Formats: sequence, structure tokens, C-alpha cells
Amino acid sequence: MSLLIGLLLLILAAPAVLACGYLLALTLLSQSLPVPATSTRRVRFDVIVPAHNESSIIERTVASLRKIDWPADGFRVLVIADNCSDNTAELARGAGAEVLERTHETLRGKGYALDFGFKASRAKGWADAVAVIDADAEVSTNLLEAFATRIEKGAQAVQVHYGILNPMDSWRTRLITIAKAAFHIARSRARERLGVSCGIRGNGWCVTHRLLVEVPYKAFSLTEDLEYGITLGLAGHRVQYADEAHSDADMVTNEETAGKQRQRWEGGRFQLIRSKTLPLLRAAFLQRSAICLDLALDLLVLPLSYVAINVVALLLLAAISAILLPALLVWLWVGLACALGLVLYVLRGWQLSGLGRQGLIDLARAPFFVGWKVLVMLQKRTSKAWVRTERES
Repeated sequence: MSLLIGLLLLILAAPAVLACGYLLALTLLSQSLPVPATSTRRVRFDVIVPAHNESSIIERTVASLRKIDWPADGFRVLVIADNCSDNTAELARGAGAEVLERTHETLRGKGYALDFGFKASRAKGWADAVAVIDADAEVSTNLLEAFATRIEKGAQAVQVHYGILNPMDSWRTRLITIAKAAFHIARSRARERLGVSCGIRGNGWCVTHRLLVEVPYKAFSLTEDLEYGITLGLAGHRVQYADEAHSDADMVTNEETAGKQRQRWEGGRFQLIRSKTLPLLRAAFLQRSAICLDLALDLLVLPLSYVAINVVALLLLAAISAILLPALLVWLWVGLACALGLVLYVLRGWQLSGLGRQGLIDLARAPFFVGWKVLVMLQKRTSKAWVRTERES
């Protein structure tokens, strides 16, 4: 009986120790990063906005992009109106963007829109790099400066902070803001400090045309951003993190819409875990690549809710086991150490979120959020194809 319980505890403890140890290490390395010296402002950008039926928000996004502090002849705002049935294209042109309209019966989704935009930019032969901004985003005015200063120093891919525009809309958006602060700021700062890749987050990233020629964009999965970041890592390239700039997007508050979005994000992530973990570990071993090893660890560390469930299960079983068999007390200490690492990671996310006392209060609702998400992920997906997130008023 002791051997059987010990085996169960080992099975629970292994992923918990891996995840919490990794998150704690990144938390301890998440101090602010130095801001690089200013650029020569000579890099030319195509800022690409993939948009599908975004008439309600596209003007706001284009207006934000046109306020970027960069020479007017040094960047273009290029909206890809992808399979639109509304007046997105007309509104984007009216707001000052150049618009390319794309229509295809079967090849639909953000990845295909980006591929179309990248090829159009390349064919024009004008820009040195392309930046990707979501259709519901607003950016900091130093966005292109953050990209350019790193490109001039040799970077080929850069990601800025991907934040939340509407954190105060609900307790749900505040919890997501805390989680994203931990994931996008704390982890990205640490990975940049370690000299590995922070990955691509889908909004607020940049890649040079030189790199697109070397590593063509062929990411068409449900999580095309994560997929392309891994592809770059396997090719030996890291995505640098620009801590001083940001691109913030709306987060949905409607429970049904949020559930569909969560299914798509995490379903896509699990697909990549199955298809990319072994290639990354193989490349890490054969090429002695720290970039690939870190990308593999990042994939293997499941979303925070699952890590929390793992740690709670470990603590419960370890506590019961220690009462019945005192020799197994060591597993309870292992569980408590994992819990401490996880708590420090979450508190660092809260600190970086800037939500103050209200965010700390909302953390008390985290168990309800975890329960909701588990129920959502247990439900059958209505569609395995890419589906645009419904916008809210």
C-alpha cells in the first residue's frame, strides 16, 4: 500500500515540481529590463492588421496606429480585410489605412490573412519589416521605436507586451489581466534576461522580411502565433522581448463568448504540445539549443488553472497519506513548496498588473474561474476551425 501511494504521489508531484519550479525561476528573474538606446529611425515598417468583419472597431485601431511616433514616410498601416461581409474595408480606408481585400472559400483564418499580408508586403519591396497588430488593439506610441532599436542591433523578431484594454469591466477580465501580466511580463522579462525566446503572442509582434525569407510563414493552426514562434526557435532564432512598448486589446466579458475563446486557445495549445514537444526536445539535445529547451518547457507547463489543480490534488493526497503513513510526510513538503512557488508567481502577476487592492480581492474568486474553465474545456467543441471572437459593445 505504501509503495502504491508513493507511486501515485510521484505521478502527481513530477509535473507540479516541473511547472512550479519553472515558474518560480522565471518569477525571480522578472525585474525590469533596461531600455535600449534610441534607433536611427530609418527602419521601414508595414504594420499589418488582419481583420474579419471588424467594422465596429477598425477605425479606433487605425487611429491608434496613425499616432505612432515614427516618420510618416517610414511606415504604412495595411489592413487585410479577410472574407469580410461588412464595410470593414471602407471604414479602414476612411481612417487612413491602405487596404487589401482577400476572399477564399476554404482557407480562412488569421494565419491565412497574415500570410497574404506578408507576401503583399514582400512583393512591394518597400518595408524592411512587418509588424502585426490585432484589429481590436491600441498601441503605445513608441511601438516602432521598440522594434527598430532592436532590429538595428541584429534582432530579427521582436514581441512587445500584450496587455488588456478593459481590465475593469469585470472580475473575470481582472483575473485574466493578472494572468497575462504573469505570462506576458514576468515570464517574457525572465526569458529575455536568459537570452532565450519569449515566443510570439499573436498581437504586437514584428519580424523582418529577411527572416520571413529564411523561415517562411506557414502557421495556420488555431494558435498560429505560438506555432510560428516555435518554428522560429527550431530554425535557431529567438524572439526578443521589448518591455517598454505595448499593444493592448479588448478581452471579452460575456461568459459564452469567453468560453469559446478559451476552448480555441487551449485546444490549439494542446495540439501543439502533441506535435511540437518532441521535435523541440530533440533539437535541444542534438543542437544544444537553450532556445528549444525553453520553448519545450513553456509548452509542457500547462495553463495556470491546470497547474493549480495539479498542486491542490498533490497537497490533498500528500496530507491524507502523511496521516496514514508518516513516512510519506516528505511529499507534503514537496506539495507545499510547489504551492509556494505558484503563489509567488501569481502575486508577481498581480503586482505587475497594476490592479492594486481590487485585483487582490478578485484573486479570491480564482477557484470559481478555475472551475468554470474546467467545465468549458470538458464541453465538446462546436467547431475545430478558426472562429473569429465576437466583439462586444
